[in-house]
Amino acid sequence: MAANHSSDHESNANTRLYHPYQNYQVPINAQHLYKLPTSPEFLFSEESLKQRRSWGENLTFYTGTGYLGGSVAGASAGIISGIKSFEFGDTTKLKINRILNSSGLAGRTWGNRIGVVGLIYAGIESGVAAVTDKDDVWTSVVAGLGTGAVFRAARGVRSAAVAGALGGIAAGAVVAGKQVFKRYAHI
Repeated sequence: MAANHSSDHESNANTRLYHPYQNYQVPINAQHLYKLPTSPEFLFSEESLKQRRSWGENLTFYTGTGYLGGSVAGASAGIISGIKSFEFGDTTKLKINRILNSSGLAGRTWGNRIGVVGLIYAGIESGVAAVTDKDDVWTSVVAGLGTGAVFRAARGVRSAAVAGALGGIAAGAVVAGKQVFKRYAHI
């Protein structure tokens, strides 16, 4: 932070002074310092009232974390599968090749599947939040129901209904767990 504060900075608590050359001992007047906002900037004031991510941020977040988590979990399962497929007399090179092949295949497969689930969930959640103009537990439960049903729709109505119910229960459990964690774990 800058060492010298101007009087107009003290009157406006929503900005902070930024001195780009503060570590270089360059004499610069206080009038050449930049005033940076301390809170996020919004184009419209209505956007600042909503405490949630936009649909694009949701889409990127859920798809990316789903793909990353699925890839790591799939690679871990692939390593175990590769180790179990060792045969007597395999060289070290062949063992490493089996592990890499099985972990790469399982990582890609799991990552793509869970990434698609995140993509569907983000789309449905953003759509429900836009229609109802609320972002609560029921929005997440409806998004989980829809995600499970859409993801398993190709396997038939019964499979879609079961997956939808499991998706709704899982989404509700995650949201409830998040609220319990916020309440009791003071981080």
